[in-house]
Amino acid sequence: MLSYILRRIAYALPITLGVTIICFSLIHLAPGDPLSAVLPDNAGPDMREQIKIAYGFDKPLPVQYLLWLKNVATGDFGLSIQSRRPVVSEVLPAARNTAYLALAAVLIGFPFGILMGAVAGYTVGGWIDRAVTSVAVTGVSVPHYWLGMVLVVIFAVNLGALPAMGMGPGGQSSYAFDWAHLRHLVLPAITLAVIPAGIIARSVRATVADIRRRDFVGTLQAKGIGEGRVLYHVAKNAGPTILAVAGLQFAQLLGGSILVETVFSWPGTGFLLNTAIFTRDLPILQGTILVLSIFFVFINLVVDVLQTFLDPRIKRA
Repeated sequence: MLSYILRRIAYALPITLGVTIICFSLIHLAPGDPLSAVLPDNAGPDMREQIKIAYGFDKPLPVQYLLWLKNVATGDFGLSIQSRRPVVSEVLPAARNTAYLALAAVLIGFPFGILMGAVAGYTVGGWIDRAVTSVAVTGVSVPHYWLGMVLVVIFAVNLGALPAMGMGPGGQSSYAFDWAHLRHLVLPAITLAVIPAGIIARSVRATVADIRRRDFVGTLQAKGIGEGRVLYHVAKNAGPTILAVAGLQFAQLLGGSILVETVFSWPGTGFLLNTAIFTRDLPILQGTILVLSIFFVFINLVVDVLQTFLDPRIKRA
């Protein structure tokens, strides 16, 4: 097992390195001159040259990348162009806020999706299966931002039951686990949970239906083993696939949703990315995408390792 884990970590390292290359290239692939985000409108040639030297743009691209990678490895992501604060001090609080929202969406969407998919997989072809499939397809198809605005109109504007935006009373940027703050979490968490719930429901339904058609399930039933024990074996065989799908969805939730966080003014990474795009704050954009990408690689690594505990055949393969 240890050798398998080390091998998976070794596979993840070049992926992480590739992610850093892409994030570094954002500045140079973005339309326009990278210096235009820093220089004032009346900047002359002398000031332009000074800023170019200060940001290291006078060096060859490979040298710029190595210097940037060295700084990133020590936790220095540079300074925000707009706030002049370290990028880390902007990204980490936003990532924490997104984690709160993602975990709430997981607690809502994942159990609901797994339950719907399991029920549909056990009633293939019946009205329950068709109803669950219709709900799942609708959930996957509904745009996040549209659903968020509908929920705001119903529960915030018409009913006045829940707040429409922010993560706390009075626009607070810090979070506390009390009812005043949890009320702000309900609508964005439900909005963010709908698509993962639909995807997981469809995946679980297909997996459970496929496993129930296998010979070993018929053999267990022929031996007179109780349905509860058969269900245990079906769940055990479906576990690795469900874990892979759920892990991927969790990683995407951690990546945040620009539209959902913008609709609800939730100060997470999606909201931060949206602001950085419109203000052309390239260091913030660069740092946020890098942190989210590393999260994504890490979650997939954890899922790969956990799958081997559920199904040792993966490790042997």
